[in-house]
Amino acid sequence: MNQSTTQQETAGLEHRPRKTGLLPGLVFLVRRKPLGAFGGVLVVLMLLVAAFAGVLQNFDPVEPHYEDRLINTNPTYWMGTDQFGRDIYSRLLHGTRVSIIVGFSAVTIASVGGGLIGIIVGYRGGVLDLLVQRIVDILMAFPTIIMAMVVVTALGTSLFSLIFAIGLVQSPNISRITRAVTLSIRERGYIDSAKAIGVSERRLVLRHILPNTMSPWIVMATAELGTAILTESTLSFLGIGIQEPNASLGTMLTGLAQQYRNEAPWMVIWPGIAISIVVFGLNMFGDAIRDLLDPRQRGR
Repeated sequence: MNQSTTQQETAGLEHRPRKTGLLPGLVFLVRRKPLGAFGGVLVVLMLLVAAFAGVLQNFDPVEPHYEDRLINTNPTYWMGTDQFGRDIYSRLLHGTRVSIIVGFSAVTIASVGGGLIGIIVGYRGGVLDLLVQRIVDILMAFPTIIMAMVVVTALGTSLFSLIFAIGLVQSPNISRITRAVTLSIRERGYIDSAKAIGVSERRLVLRHILPNTMSPWIVMATAELGTAILTESTLSFLGIGIQEPNASLGTMLTGLAQQYRNEAPWMVIWPGIAISIVVFGLNMFGDAIRDLLDPRQRGR
């Protein structure tokens, strides 16, 4: 009798549902992926900086103060000034905002465009799939930064062309991943059952295939964010991204900043640290999301 009662209690404990919600999810993330949680904190801080840059700034980021050129860190200029006397701290805030806007916008374009193309060609197959995959192969054969430079040069140096170029060069990778997932899903039994009862292709894609591709879709988007921001910084550093006097993390490292790196090293140190923190936080957070959403990684 006691043994039977114990078995029933044990069974009840085994089938007790796991607590769900925002707070339990955060606790689970911190316990299982502390480095990823730290990256998530950095991402939240970056978003807050981007949102409230105008409130947090000390000076107008493009306003020169020629009498205060190349001043080191002090109570007035927290991170010093550049060759025009502009406040590096204020420019860093607005540069982070620009980089975040470019990165998130480009990843949105790449995720939506590449993801939908991957689902469509993966489900339809045939000649369309063959043609699209050859185009994807061609795009992926070139280095990302070279392709982005070509697109920006062709469209002109503007914020829109920069976002579009980065989104375009990142979309093939996302398209290939979602296509592979779609090929796996369309061979499952419940897809055949849905076809047998006359479910339309549109409903089949929207109700069955699309929701099951969301997990790798989210993982790819978070993983590509760091790459997108780094690409923006590289293009701005090369002079074909964000243009002076507007600030971005890459723009702050280019031009005369290189000439003054010995006389005023803070001009390159602070933007370099900011880029490192941004990319590190996004990559760590993206890796944690991938491990949590990928069933094959949960037990590791």
